Amino acid sequence: MKHEAFYESGVYSAPEMHIYAGWVAHPGSFAARQVFFNEEKDIALIFSGECFAGDETYAALKAKGHRLDESGNDWLVHFYEEKGDQFFEKLNGPFTGLLIDKKQNRAFLFNDRYGTERIYWHESDEGTYFASEAKALLLILPKLRAFDDVGVAQYLALGCTIDERTLFRGIQMLAGASVWTFEKNRIYRGRYFSPHIWESQSILPADSFELEFQKTLKRVVARYFSSNSTLGISLTGGLDSRMIMASRPDGNGRMACYTFAGRTGETLDAQMAAQVASGCGLAHQVLRIDEDFLSNFKAHADRSVYVTDGYFGVLGAHEIYLSRKARHLAPLRLTGVFGGEILRGVSTFKPLQLSPELLSSDFRHNMDDVVLRRDKISPVSFAAFKEIPWHIFGSLAACRSQLTVRTPYLDNELVALAYRAPKSFRDSSLPALRFVTNNDPVLGEIPTDMGERLEASAIMRVSSCLFSKLTCKLDYYNSEGLPGSLSSFDPLLRVASSKLGILERHKYLTYTRWFRKELATYLTSALRDRDIDETPYWNTDFVKRMAERHISGTKNYTREINAVLTLGAVKRLLFKL
Repeated sequence: MKHEAFYESGVYSAPEMHIYAGWVAHPGSFAARQVFFNEEKDIALIFSGECFAGDETYAALKAKGHRLDESGNDWLVHFYEEKGDQFFEKLNGPFTGLLIDKKQNRAFLFNDRYGTERIYWHESDEGTYFASEAKALLLILPKLRAFDDVGVAQYLALGCTIDERTLFRGIQMLAGASVWTFEKNRIYRGRYFSPHIWESQSILPADSFELEFQKTLKRVVARYFSSNSTLGISLTGGLDSRMIMASRPDGNGRMACYTFAGRTGETLDAQMAAQVASGCGLAHQVLRIDEDFLSNFKAHADRSVYVTDGYFGVLGAHEIYLSRKARHLAPLRLTGVFGGEILRGVSTFKPLQLSPELLSSDFRHNMDDVVLRRDKISPVSFAAFKEIPWHIFGSLAACRSQLTVRTPYLDNELVALAYRAPKSFRDSSLPALRFVTNNDPVLGEIPTDMGERLEASAIMRVSSCLFSKLTCKLDYYNSEGLPGSLSSFDPLLRVASSKLGILERHKYLTYTRWFRKELATYLTSALRDRDIDETPYWNTDFVKRMAERHISGTKNYTREINAVLTLGAVKRLLFKL
């Protein structure tokens, strides 16, 4: 949907095939100059997202006689003409698309193999409706404006819905690697890829894997630096953005490096990122949360809920705010996100463990059926095909409303290689440190936010890492609050951390404290909303006491507050369109 005035948009229809579609895109982005056609204009492609291909693909198409628009991406249609039904499995990137082949009187609805770009769909006797945002379906089909109880139970248990379930009754998500064929009034629902293909690969010896990883990451990263506009590079103090910078190709174009931060002070991310940018001969900026974020918090929170269909709620209000600032520097954001999940099995996908008192007695039993299965699945498959498209989708959706987001760590070539990583690679940061040092010794001399540096002695490296992990954990509790009955000690922890100089050293989003201080008035008012009182999932007596208990510091109800306010905003913003 057109969330910003700067979006480009258009429509396309093939009435003879009963197809009617519209599209939006960021100006100058991969999909901005659509609809994409072949020479005869009897094949059309509506596309969202990006697709990365090597020079050999373009050369091969030209050799076959195809005329390519050098400033556009119509090569995709010509690629389909050459590959046929194998076209979809050859695509690399985050995308959704609708391909209309009038020659064969067929249309294909498809998405990327991970499902990071979503398609919501609903089927009825009147037809099949699909959209990249659920609210588009809610807008034209009022009968769908209701919560799905199973989806809500998943959301309250895990922070997201899973599999093909959504928050909305009668609306489902297209699974990753889907290709639906519409032909002669019938729909053939297929999948063009299965993780089992990659899972069947053999594990490489450690030395062989590191050598292959060196070559692959450098080759992959070069694709993601390619841009006709200024490329924004989101730097942190961690290894994943560091490896990207160590792999940067020669002859870089226009780049703007930045790091997100709080209202005051500098996190280790900001400090280390500035050193990394300097080591690459680039300027660096810190983009901060300013006073206007808190003073206008309700609008920012509502925006987050509306844009993401509720999948990034009140606690994600900062994402669009900061991404809008980043857009003033560059429309593209290259980031190291998902490196930890894909390469090292890092995971934040855990049960929320909301207070059972929050839920009404009639709804509480629905939570018992929510199960997140990790057993008998590769950690790479779990990250790529479950955690990232389900649990981290909301953050991506919010950011994408302002920026084109790129990460090499979801490139098909690199993800396929990750399945071959030996345990020694996945369990240690040393291979990543070696990669950085071997490719850019200057960056290798800069410690990470966890105090890691290859040239340090083993004892120094371990002790520094342990100290950093301890301070990170303490800062996490400063940001999120102490659990359960310990929450009354939050003020003491904050004072002690401040005196030790570790306060907001790692974390700058302090929603728990904001709800007790700057946002206390907002919180008290928001929890009295009529839409919340009329939602059947809550124990209303608990909700009425929740704000007072949290603000006083006797309890930490940050996650419960997020759940109640987010679903309340969904009802208010999406069901009353």
